[in-house]
Amino acid sequence: MLILTKEDSEKIKELIIQDSVFIYPTDTIYGLGCDATNSEAVQRIRVIKQREEKPFSVIAPSKQWILDNCVVKQDDLTCLPGPYTLIVKINQKCVVDNVNLCLDTLGVRIPKHWFSQVVEELRIPVVTTSANISGQKFMTSIDNLDVRIKKAVDFIVYDGVLDGNPSKIIDLTKGKVSRD
Repeated sequence: MLILTKEDSEKIKELIIQDSVFIYPTDTIYGLGCDATNSEAVQRIRVIKQREEKPFSVIAPSKQWILDNCVVKQDDLTCLPGPYTLIVKINQKCVVDNVNLCLDTLGVRIPKHWFSQVVEELRIPVVTTSANISGQKFMTSIDNLDVRIKKAVDFIVYDGVLDGNPSKIIDLTKGKVSRD
């Protein structure tokens, strides 16, 4: 298993654009991700997570990307970067259909974490979903990573123990707040 760290940012970017599925750190918990413009990689995550019927969110490359692709006001983005996922309407196709299951909404976030800089430099959205099988406990360290996920991913970006909680979801289409 290939385990990378912050010092491997160039290699991480290279692997992401090569259709990889990977685990990465955020400001909350570890995520399972891939290039959100690659339908085959997204489908691999759906199989790994055993999650066919719920949409995924993305780490946006920047606030400007969100403004360009979503129906949102600049003021709505003041909580980013941070531990929030905003559900917003999209105004154009910006991810493959199997990310948001052809809905007219998308969950977007920008974690307050160095990994967001990697995504910004790539200029592509990255799927963000908790690193676990749906319904199971999420990963907080390499020691409690489900072996089925470990075998299924191409690499892990490890940043030590992350003992947070999933991001808070703010539905800007309905005004609802919940937990991811």
